[in-house]
Amino acid sequence: MPARRGTRRAPPPGIVRGLGSPPPARFFRRPALVVAPELLGLVLWRGSPEGDVAGRIVEVEAYCGPDDLAAHSAGGRRTARTEVMYAAGGVAYVYFVYGIHHCVNVVASVEDRPQAVLLRAVEPIAGLELMRARRGARVPDAALARGPGNLACAFGIDRALNGADLRSSALRILVPRGARAETPVAPGDVVASPRIGVDYAGEWAARPWRFSVRGNASVSRPPRTASPDLSAPAPSARSAPRSRPPGRSAPR
Repeated sequence: MPARRGTRRAPPPGIVRGLGSPPPARFFRRPALVVAPELLGLVLWRGSPEGDVAGRIVEVEAYCGPDDLAAHSAGGRRTARTEVMYAAGGVAYVYFVYGIHHCVNVVASVEDRPQAVLLRAVEPIAGLELMRARRGARVPDAALARGPGNLACAFGIDRALNGADLRSSALRILVPRGARAETPVAPGDVVASPRIGVDYAGEWAARPWRFSVRGNASVSRPPRTASPDLSAPAPSARSAPRSRPPGRSAPR
């Protein structure tokens, strides 16, 4: 039966022609600190009745669960908003912040270990005219999805996509067609630096858990300093008062 006028047939689960196919489910079911840098260079695709948009992920931040005072799940916080963070990795966590914009995260790790990776910036590769219609006619190409709020706006992402399966829904993470590995960015081109807007998190704010593609024009804020040492231990959980998570909510 032909599709009704005004509707759009969804592409096959997982595969998006010309762009790539999703990584295996196990890719997402690892710690956020492992998943985050490996998301760089993968493609974010969004399909809608308006059309398709897609871009190369170039900046992310890892949020590492209850001990991480910058995370929404700090102190084991579990609310209606954060419930999706407790799912097995590979779904979207979308929230509305400051009454202004949405932010989209990739849920990581396994069930009941609430970790996530914030998508901070994407380099547009398809659907630029639709992105520009959503963001503004004068916005430069490189800035269309620069910053988490702008990214969500350009891609038409809102709370309706909270919990969406990132391998088969209208919002997908894809390994680029022709890529030799699930992580197409060379390790030497990955820059690690402190996360943005989490000063309230004390020593956790200094951890180099923001990852970006070196020299990419779509990165929201070029790192002032880079730390190649990703193996340094996290602050002691003893220094993180888990009885009261931070009250301030930063875009993450």
